[in-house]
Amino acid sequence: MREETTEFLNDLTMRDQRMMHGLITLVHIADSLEQLDADTDSILSIGAGEKCEFATLGWQQEDGLNTVLPYGLRRIDTLRTLTTESTGIFLPFNTQEIRDTGGVYYGVNAISRNPIICNRKKLLNGNGFILGVSGSGKSFAAKEEIVSVALGTNDDIIVVDPEREYAPLVRAMGGEIIHLSAGSENHINAMDMTRDYGDGENPMFLKSEFIMSLCEQLIGAGKLGAKGKSIIDRCMANVYRSYMVDYSGDPPTLKDLHAELLSQNEPEARDVALAIELFTSGSLNVFAHQTNVDMNRRIMLYDILDLGKQLKTVGMLVMLDAILNRVIENRRRGKRTWIYIDEIYLFFANEYSSNFLSESWKRFRKYGALATGLTQNVEDCLRSPMARTMLANSEFLLMLSQAPTDRMELANLLHISDNQMNHITNVESGRGLIKVGCNLVPFNNEFPRDTALYRLMTTKPEENHGDN
Repeated sequence: MREETTEFLNDLTMRDQRMMHGLITLVHIADSLEQLDADTDSILSIGAGEKCEFATLGWQQEDGLNTVLPYGLRRIDTLRTLTTESTGIFLPFNTQEIRDTGGVYYGVNAISRNPIICNRKKLLNGNGFILGVSGSGKSFAAKEEIVSVALGTNDDIIVVDPEREYAPLVRAMGGEIIHLSAGSENHINAMDMTRDYGDGENPMFLKSEFIMSLCEQLIGAGKLGAKGKSIIDRCMANVYRSYMVDYSGDPPTLKDLHAELLSQNEPEARDVALAIELFTSGSLNVFAHQTNVDMNRRIMLYDILDLGKQLKTVGMLVMLDAILNRVIENRRRGKRTWIYIDEIYLFFANEYSSNFLSESWKRFRKYGALATGLTQNVEDCLRSPMARTMLANSEFLLMLSQAPTDRMELANLLHISDNQMNHITNVESGRGLIKVGCNLVPFNNEFPRDTALYRLMTTKPEENHGDN
């Protein structure tokens, strides 16, 4: 006893330890007295094998139960003296937790089993990515967050769906589904523009730049020279002049721009008009009409599965511009906007859509929106310098099971340790790593399958998708 006391004093004086008082109380329950006695003997035996001594609370069961329950009360007077080093054994000091007020549930901590609650609005940059191989649960994780945002906030939600996976859920929540294709009855005016489009500057500048990029994509890369751009800028000012007086009535359309180009004297103007004719009065004029869908719905889905090769890049540009208009309008109204872009790698396959997405990504954050990109082609995305920058600057990342090459890329980019990599290596659906700010936490997320909500969210072909 004297030796132990001397060692204890040395710990306090020489090793910078502190004296702590601790109490570990364990409650176990059985269906019968016989089973209870047997379990008690097993626990005492296991404890003795680990050099840990248990004592039964005779006639103090009620006090023991009240001590264990999360009341913050201690009804057992017995205390054990420990050093801070010994006390640390009982507390998960090495376990990171994510518990934000007003956040969304993303699963449980794989180490501590505590719920993970993250509020992306509190991050410096609320934009994020959900990454994982096919079947790892990417779209399901996005749908879970969409449901939580829809039920727990008044924020608006916009989904870009290239695989037609989100329609049952959006339809069940009363959202607007916009089908974009050459023969679609849904139209979005490529020249829609709100009063605040320019963020305090003349909105005409940014809109003119967008239409120039659109025309350059329609005409061909490098074929729209300085003369053509000057003519487009002049025609844009002409067709918007009356609309910009008070921003009432219908905005101009690509048809109006086409007519204005034809009225110019320069031959370059007629060349530009001829080049975009297919998209104004031809068979691909889906973006040359006034918008005929409800753009004010709280939940909106853009179905781009049927966009053909000729319309794909143009459609993505117009869609992103329409989303940006909505984000700007929501900021003016004091509302948040959540944006989900599935298979985001499609946008990085083209220079124009990649540049516009990169700029929009920055503006989304600036305007208080929270954008989320989903992809299984992580390696393809990381080949794009813009995508790599967007990924590295995202404060929120949900990483599910990854392909071998993608794991190495992510480990180098995000400085993930070998131990943490085990949580995204050949794991089951709904398991992985979540990065929130500087915190990187392994998680498990199991969703009850015997529910109508699960049937609306699942993408497994053998299960009911809730289309009826």
